[in-house]
Amino acid sequence: MILERILPYARKLLQSALKEGDITVDATVGNGHDTVFLAKIVGENGHVYGFDIQDVAIQKTTERIANENVSKQVTLVQRSHADVKDVIPVSLHGKLKGAIFNLGYLPGSDKKIVTVPASTISAIEQLIEIMAPEGIVVVVIYHGHEGGDIEKDALMNFAQNIPQDLAHVLTYRFLNQANNPPFILAIEKRG
Repeated sequence: MILERILPYARKLLQSALKEGDITVDATVGNGHDTVFLAKIVGENGHVYGFDIQDVAIQKTTERIANENVSKQVTLVQRSHADVKDVIPVSLHGKLKGAIFNLGYLPGSDKKIVTVPASTISAIEQLIEIMAPEGIVVVVIYHGHEGGDIEKDALMNFAQNIPQDLAHVLTYRFLNQANNPPFILAIEKRG
């Protein structure tokens, strides 16, 4: 397949925005895959702030970053991503270069604990505010679960109304796939 699948494309967007020494956010650490991916990009001189409300996600990610030897450049916070602006030190505001969200529920966990529009939109607004110019927020929207369409619709409405002088907004999706396939919403802060 020539077209990139959703998760590889999400990572490609982040790789294009991030480099060694950058500051970034994993807004939904889940099982820690993206946290490790980001930590390896930014290296020992960069830093990843990882958020999740679930203890199991923090535990799994703690184990994964230890196994991958990237704990030094990661701070995990068991709080909502809606607290991002309060958690990221003020000295780093204006320096963030990337963030990723994987919406929905934690794979292999309680499917009733899901991301919700209010906290997700609040987190995105805060990230845009404290990002560096050309910083990117990549949101992978899984919407096949109960309540997923509500979050998807709220996010799309929010994104369509972001002023074009503030950010470029992109969607990347496969239109002819069955079963509510995930898609990407990417927001790049303008300079």
